[in-house]
Amino acid sequence: MASDKEKPLPNVPEEEGREDKVYGNVLTELESVDLPLGTTLRSVYDDQPNAHKRFMEKLDARIRNHDREIEKMCNFHHQGFVDAITELLKVRTDAEKLMGQVTDTNRRLQDAGKEVTAQTEEVIRCRIQQRNMATTVEKLQLCIPVLEMYSKLKEQLESKRYYAALKTMEQLENIYIPRVSQYRFCQIMAENLPRLREEIKEISMSDLKDFLESIRKHSDKIGETAMRQAQQHRTFNSAVQKQASLGDTKPLYSLNGRTPNQHNGLALEEGGEEEEEGDEEVLTAQDLVDFSPVYRCLHIYTVLGDRETFENYYRKQRKKQARLVLQPQANMHETVEGYRRYFNQIVGFFVVEDHILHATQGLVTRAFTDELWNMALSKIIAVLRTHSSYCNDPDLVLELKNLIVIFADTLQGYGFPVNRLFDLLFEIRDQYNETLLKKWAVVFREIFEQDNYSPIPVDTEEEYKYVLSRFPFHDPEIEKQQFPKKLPMSQSVPQIYTQVKEFIYASLKFSESLHRSSTEIDDMLRKSTNLLLTRTLSGCLQNLIKKPHIGLTELVQIIINTTHLEQACKYLEDFITNITNVSPETVHTTRLYGLSTFKDARHAAEGEIYTKLNQKIDEFIQLADYEWSMPESDGRASGYLMDLINFLRSTFQVFTHLPGKVAQTACMSACKHLSTSLMQMLLDTELKQISMGAIQQFNLDVIQCELFASSEPVPGFQGDTLQLAFIDLRQLLDLFMVWDWSTYLADYGQPTSKYLRVNPATALALLEKMKDTSKKNNIFSQFRKNDRDKQKLIETVVKQLRSLVNGMSQHS
Repeated sequence: MASDKEKPLPNVPEEEGREDKVYGNVLTELESVDLPLGTTLRSVYDDQPNAHKRFMEKLDARIRNHDREIEKMCNFHHQGFVDAITELLKVRTDAEKLMGQVTDTNRRLQDAGKEVTAQTEEVIRCRIQQRNMATTVEKLQLCIPVLEMYSKLKEQLESKRYYAALKTMEQLENIYIPRVSQYRFCQIMAENLPRLREEIKEISMSDLKDFLESIRKHSDKIGETAMRQAQQHRTFNSAVQKQASLGDTKPLYSLNGRTPNQHNGLALEEGGEEEEEGDEEVLTAQDLVDFSPVYRCLHIYTVLGDRETFENYYRKQRKKQARLVLQPQANMHETVEGYRRYFNQIVGFFVVEDHILHATQGLVTRAFTDELWNMALSKIIAVLRTHSSYCNDPDLVLELKNLIVIFADTLQGYGFPVNRLFDLLFEIRDQYNETLLKKWAVVFREIFEQDNYSPIPVDTEEEYKYVLSRFPFHDPEIEKQQFPKKLPMSQSVPQIYTQVKEFIYASLKFSESLHRSSTEIDDMLRKSTNLLLTRTLSGCLQNLIKKPHIGLTELVQIIINTTHLEQACKYLEDFITNITNVSPETVHTTRLYGLSTFKDARHAAEGEIYTKLNQKIDEFIQLADYEWSMPESDGRASGYLMDLINFLRSTFQVFTHLPGKVAQTACMSACKHLSTSLMQMLLDTELKQISMGAIQQFNLDVIQCELFASSEPVPGFQGDTLQLAFIDLRQLLDLFMVWDWSTYLADYGQPTSKYLRVNPATALALLEKMKDTSKKNNIFSQFRKNDRDKQKLIETVVKQLRSLVNGMSQHS
C-alpha cells in the first residue's frame, strides 16, 4: 500500500485539456458544411477506447452551450418582436382600405385599357403576319431557283437537250434542292430525278440504236465516197508522173501502175473531170452521217457514271455490224458491182470507226479497231479467195484487182495495214493468168480454124509493110522479089504473134499498182508468157496437128509457121524488155521457153507427117489386087503402085519449103514403110500360094519403087541411100527370080554374100508358098522330067532352109 501511495499520480488536468482540444476540433469540423463527415467521424472512432462515449459527452456539452446562447439571443430580441406585431396589427386596417382602392383603380384601369388592348392585339397580329410574310418571301426566294431549274430541266428534256438536262439535274441535286430539302415538293423532285435519268439513258440509247442503223445504211455511200476520193488521188498522182515523164520514149505502161490510159479502164480526161468535181465538194463521213447521237450518248453515260456500259454496248453492236457487213451476197462474183458494193460497205464501216476513234476519247481504241480490222481482213481474204475462184472472165478479174487496189489504198490512208491484201492479189494474179490462158486458148483455136494454111499473098508495098508491122519478118531474097509475091508463113503467124503481145499487155495490166519492182514485174510477165507458150499455144498446136482434117499440106505449112514463130521469140524477149526496162542480162531474168515450144510442135508435126504418109501408103496398098496364081506377069507395073508413086512425087514437091532433114526423113520413112508393107504382103499368112508369074509381077512393082528412089524425089540424099530402103525386097526377089539357091546357101553368113539381107525364115516362108503351088500342079508335072527335078530341088532347099532356121533359133 505504501508503495502505491508513493507512486506519482498522472497529470489529470493536462490530459483533459488535450482531449477537449481534440474534440473541439472535431465538433468544429462537424459544424462546417464544406468538409466531408466520413473522415472526421472515423478519427473519432479510430482513436483510443471509450472515445465515443467521451465524444458524445463533449457533443452534449456543446449542444447545451448552443441552446444557452440561443435562449440568450431570443430573450434579447423578444421585445422588438412584440412591438413589430403590434405595429403590424395597426397597419392592417389601412392595408384593407388600400386594397379596396387598388381594386377599384384596377377596375377602372381595365375598362380604360380594353380598346388599347384590342389595338395592341391587332398590332401583334399584324406583326406576326408581317413576320410570316417575310419568312415566306425568304423561303420562296430559296424555292424559286429550284422551281426555275426544274422548269428549265423540263424544257431541256422537251427540246432533247439531254446533256444540258443532266447538268441541270446535277445542279438541282447538289446546290438547289439541299437548301429547301424540308419541303414536300423538293422531295418529289428529288425522287423524280433518278427516273428522269433513266428516261434520258433510254432515249439516248434509242438514239444510238437509230444512229447505228443509220450508219449501217449509209456505209455504202460513205465507202463509195472514200474510195472515189482515193481513186482521184491515185489518178492525180498518175497524171503528175505522166506529166513528169513527157518526152521519155519509154514504154506504154509505167512500172508503178499509176499511168492511166485506155488499158487500165480510167482515162486521164475522165480522172481530171472527177478531180474537178472532187475539188468542188470533198465529202467526209460527217457530211453524210450525223454523229451527234454518239457524242450525246457518250456524254450522257459519262455524266451518269456509266461510260463503261456504253462503251461495251457500242463495241458489241459494232462487232455484230462488222460481221453483217463482211457477209457477201451469194452472187457477188457475177458482176463487178457486187464486189464494189461489198468493198464500199466495208470501207464505210471502218471510215466511221476511224472517225469515232479520233473524235471521241476512249469510246473505241486503236487496239479495238485493229482487232476488228484483223478479223475483217481474214474474212475478206477468205471471201475474195472463194468468190474469185468462180470467175472465168479475165476482164472481171482485172476489175476486181483494181477494186482491191483502191480498197487497200483507201484503208491504208486511214492507217490500216493492207499487206495481206496485196499478197492475196498475187494469188488472184495466178487465177487471172489462168483465165487469160483459157481465153487465149479460144483465140488461138479460132485463128487456127480460120487459117487457110497457105503462104500469105502480098500484092502491094502497103500490104507488105502491114504484114511486117504485125510480125518481124526479114528475108532479103523475098524483099528483092517483085510484087505480087508470097511470104512463106500463113496468115495465122502474124495473128499468133500479135495475140501473144496482147496477152503480155493483158498480163501487165494486173501487175500495175501492186507496188512491185520492175524486176518482179518483168519476172511475172515472162513466167505468164512462158505458160502461154508452153501450155496454151503448145496444147493448141498439138491438138491442131492431131485433127483428122489436117492433111500433109497443112502439116507442112504448120512446120513452116512454127519455124518463123520460133525465130520471132527473140523479138518477144525484146518487147518485154522495152516494157519493163529490165535488161535481159539481169541475173534473175527468166528466159522465154518459146524455142522449145515451137520445136516440140514442129517435131510433133513432123511425126504426124510421117504417120499420115504411112497411112496414105497403106490406103494405096489396100487397093492392091494381085493374082497370086498368075502363070506370068503382065509386063508392066501395077496400077495402084503407079498411083502411089505419083502421089509421093507430088507430095514431096510440097516438101521443098521444109527444112532439108525433115523432107529427107519423110521420104526415107515413106520408102521404108512401102518396102515393109510390100514385104508383109508377100509373107502374109493368109496367102497360101504364090506362082512365079506373081513373083515376076511383084518384081516389076519393086523396080518402079527403086526407080522412084533413084530419081531423088527429095534433094540431099547421098548416092543410093534411098534405094537401100528396098534392098531387102530386091535381094529376096533376085534370089527367087534367078533361083540362085546354091549361091545363097553357100555364102550364107558371109559378109560378102550376094543375098546378105535375105533371112532364111523369110526365104523359107515364100518358098513354102511356091512349093504348094508346085504340088497343086503335080498331076501334070510329074510326067515332065524338068518339073520333077525342080520339085526335088525345092524340097532339098526347103530342108536346108529349115536347118538354117533351126540353127538360128538354137543359137539365139
